[in-house]
Amino acid sequence: MYPSSSVSIRVQQLVVIASVILFAVKILAYFLTNSVAVLTDALESTVNVLTGFTGLYSLRLAAKPRDENHPYGHGKAELLSASFEGILILVAGFVIVYESVINLIHAHPVKQLDIGIILIGATAIVNYLIGAWCIRVGKQQHSIALESSGKHLQSDTWTTAGIVVGLLLLLFTGIIWIDSAVAIVSALIIIVQGYKIIRQTVAGIMDEADSELLVQLITVLNLNKRDAWIDLHNLRIIKYGPILHLDCHLTVPWYYNVNQAHAEVDALDLLIRKNFPQSLEMFVHTDGCMPPNSCKVCPITNCTVRKHTFEGRLEWTFQNITSNVKHGFNHDA
Repeated sequence: MYPSSSVSIRVQQLVVIASVILFAVKILAYFLTNSVAVLTDALESTVNVLTGFTGLYSLRLAAKPRDENHPYGHGKAELLSASFEGILILVAGFVIVYESVINLIHAHPVKQLDIGIILIGATAIVNYLIGAWCIRVGKQQHSIALESSGKHLQSDTWTTAGIVVGLLLLLFTGIIWIDSAVAIVSALIIIVQGYKIIRQTVAGIMDEADSELLVQLITVLNLNKRDAWIDLHNLRIIKYGPILHLDCHLTVPWYYNVNQAHAEVDALDLLIRKNFPQSLEMFVHTDGCMPPNSCKVCPITNCTVRKHTFEGRLEWTFQNITSNVKHGFNHDA
């Protein structure tokens, strides 16, 4: 098991326990109030409980080391868990809309709203604090599943807060349809959140380029490039759970021997590990420079085989560092 994974698993275990307790409180509030808005919150909490358990399972699975059948590890299990969570959130949202419309047509009276408001309000505060904690730890541990759980809990907080406001209006005005209206608005918020989670996980499953991560990496490389790193291209990053897989082509002077080229690869590896503390697997292919075009962007001053004057170091960008073209020159591919 990867060290960072054990932290994520412990956090998710606490999330599961908290979700079960909060669900029980909301069910109690529903039986006390007979409010469809409170039922909305309780239904959403069933998703919290189910996804809490699936998230815990996925984190345990993702933490398993790679084997013969899974050479890149089991990290994508987190994405499957998060997508399952998004689907359940969408289903819960549509069920809530259906129940709310039925209640608008056949309204039923509510009761003991004061006690219900206190109980539901307390769950909102607890959910927000747990969600913020999950997001913070998820970002630290680079866990999509944990971040998804945190975002879901916080979205639950805002819908619960809206329900509390609606129940207060209902308590003071006695207008029955407010109950269903609040439930429908909350359901729409839930549906949007579910869509966002599914969109994020589908991007991960399809190995969509993480533009934000690439921009961060490019900034670090431009600030710390060594003279022998004449060019870096064909760079790709894939994130599987807690592991970052990176491969690229590094152009070094053609006259470097194997040990010298390997030393430059080690320096690149060290730089990336220093700035991106998650578990990292790197595969670097070294290319020899190709005079005279390489000479134009090579800053090595004591080169005895230079064929062209140095014109300026190449600034790596998202476009040229991910391209399979050396130095961004088509004629030097």
